[in-house]
Amino acid sequence: MHRIRTRTLVAVAALLLAAPLTPTAHAAEDVHAEGRLPSGATYVMDVPAGWNGTVLLYSHGYTPSGVPNAARNAPDDTTKSLLLNQGYALIGSSYATTGWAVTEAVPDQLTTLDTFTARFGRAGRTIAWGTSYGGLVTTALAERHANRLAGSLSMCGLVQGGVANWNSTLDPVFALKTLLAPGSGIRLTGLPSPAAAAQASDAMAAVLTGAQQTADGRARIALAAALHNIPGWNDPSQARPAPTDWDAQQSGQYQAVVGLVKFPAFVWRQEVESRAGGNVSWNSGVDYHAMLRNSPYLKEVKELYAKAGLSLKSDLDTLDKAPRTRADALAVDWMSRTSSFTGRLTKPQLDIHTTGDALIPVQSESAYRRAASAAGSAPLLRQRYVDNAGHCTFSPGEQIAALHTLEDRIATGHWAGSDPAALNSRAVEADPGSPARYLPYSPASYPRPYDRTQHSAVLGGHGSEVSDSSAARVALPYTPDSS
Repeated sequence: MHRIRTRTLVAVAALLLAAPLTPTAHAAEDVHAEGRLPSGATYVMDVPAGWNGTVLLYSHGYTPSGVPNAARNAPDDTTKSLLLNQGYALIGSSYATTGWAVTEAVPDQLTTLDTFTARFGRAGRTIAWGTSYGGLVTTALAERHANRLAGSLSMCGLVQGGVANWNSTLDPVFALKTLLAPGSGIRLTGLPSPAAAAQASDAMAAVLTGAQQTADGRARIALAAALHNIPGWNDPSQARPAPTDWDAQQSGQYQAVVGLVKFPAFVWRQEVESRAGGNVSWNSGVDYHAMLRNSPYLKEVKELYAKAGLSLKSDLDTLDKAPRTRADALAVDWMSRTSSFTGRLTKPQLDIHTTGDALIPVQSESAYRRAASAAGSAPLLRQRYVDNAGHCTFSPGEQIAALHTLEDRIATGHWAGSDPAALNSRAVEADPGSPARYLPYSPASYPRPYDRTQHSAVLGGHGSEVSDSSAARVALPYTPDSS
């Protein structure tokens, strides 16, 4: 009899643990939960005692190989604390792998949401949000799993998608090698191992160090930076250069180009190529004269070339005549399928971006606006801009203001009160101690946009390699977000 009673109590306890609890049922105390998903990813959840019924599913940024891969559920501790005080439940996973982990990140985030629901009950509203690479994950969730969400918030997001990102990462190092180290043998793609990538990175960094010591070299570094739309003010610890202080702007660009060479252009690229099974980017058919003409940094480049006594036309001709890089079609197909976008939104998405971002330049927003306009989703998308240098350098108040603006759009069906002045007012209200720097801003066009609608045009007729028909040559409608 005692054994029967024990078995019964155990069974009842198991049922209680498995049964979803409603938000009102779980209101006695704050709960912090950590665990492991079937994929091996870890998760973290914070649910305040006064849970308001909204879950924020946070997607974190890129974690390089060899770096601790912790689960995160908010962009920073201050924002986290403010949101918990407002009653939001915060959840997020580590993703099962580091690096370009989109094939793991999206299912891991959905499984984290399922795990939350099983323990705490179904949320009244779920919002996906993320920073940097997490903005790519967030946008993938928004396009592919909108039925699980009420809306999405991408902050400093890689919303141009994977193919466009790696094409634009290739352009500056192609220019550097062609103009500064044409006989160096530095390999830009097809990197066979992490060691080979590190060797190429070190070699290019040495070229940069030497070039920065001469007027010719500084002008050519500025040209390479302009091809990637790297701003002259991209470090918030540095004073903002005057509009015509070309030397100071170039100095800021140089530091950012060093960072690009040290990590994304070689080491991170090698990790991506190992996942994709080959080179995912190309510059066949790209017109670098046209790319520079469309850059917001054209004036700076012209002034620095004139100061150095160099012919900009001659250098651009050299770029246009240099042997180009071709991509592996199967690798591009993988990157397109996993990491590029259609622009088709069915729920509201708000993007915010700093104007002085060197890692994911603000022009990436133009690429996603272009795709959303072509897909007919522009009314669901809003993009707003913070006047600051650096990558993801938002204040807590600025982030929470964006969240509340998105929530109003979800609730009312209209983007009322989403202008910069209203966002700044919300930011001050959310956190009076932090800056509020939203401003009217319209980014330049992204140098080489690419979305899923272009995939067949890019791959068509090229067999096992991708060339010509560059995404830069495929025209799609583009409507600036002027509302």
